[in-house]
Amino acid sequence: MASKAAVQFSLCTGKQNACAKQSKSTAFRVSAKKNVAVQRAASLSSGNFFSGANALAQSSGAPRAERMQNFVVKAAEGRRGRRGQEEEKEFEERVVQVRRVTKVVKGGKQLSFRAVVIIGDYKGRVGVGCAKAKEVITAVQKAVTDAQKELVTVKLATKASTLTHRVQSTSGGATVMLRPAAEGTGVIAGGSVRVVLELAGVKNAFGKQLGSPNALNNARATAYGLQSMRQFQDVAKDRDLTVEELFS
Repeated sequence: MASKAAVQFSLCTGKQNACAKQSKSTAFRVSAKKNVAVQRAASLSSGNFFSGANALAQSSGAPRAERMQNFVVKAAEGRRGRRGQEEEKEFEERVVQVRRVTKVVKGGKQLSFRAVVIIGDYKGRVGVGCAKAKEVITAVQKAVTDAQKELVTVKLATKASTLTHRVQSTSGGATVMLRPAAEGTGVIAGGSVRVVLELAGVKNAFGKQLGSPNALNNARATAYGLQSMRQFQDVAKDRDLTVEELFS
């Protein structure tokens, strides 16, 4: 009986010692984590991002510190890259239309989205793009890429930022008539015609949709009409004359 009691006492003592050691190690780890957190917060508030990684190296080893430094460097590069992309963005994008389309195949129907996007820089360049994808965001991105490939340069009258002459253009079943306007008139047009004129930098003009109300065809017809604009210098060059001889 005495030997059995001694064994039980020794087991209890061992368990108590193990629990005490475990609690001490847990408290030590918690305090170490708090110290690291304090050091990292102090370093980040002072503006030095790498000292936080150095403090981490002192408590958790060099490999983890190296990963921390690489993470900070990549994060900084990402911020600089996004800032640079925002600064380099030269075209404004406007989504004119998003429609759900269906393709009938042997196994059933495939649903997708079609996006019509118009881009421009307000300085005489504008483009119309159209693309389809399974998701709306992807369709818009593809449409922007397509619009960048279809950019046209517009020749505007410098005095009133208006059109140089009247023009009528067609795309599919849509027909668009464009006329110049005096300064202060503004852009009097509707639908996608107005969006194309505004993004091209036209500030005074009249626009009228004479055919189909389809947004894509009207936008393309407007872009074709703007592309066909000619100035006095172009006409004089085609006739081998100067501008003065053209008006004389």
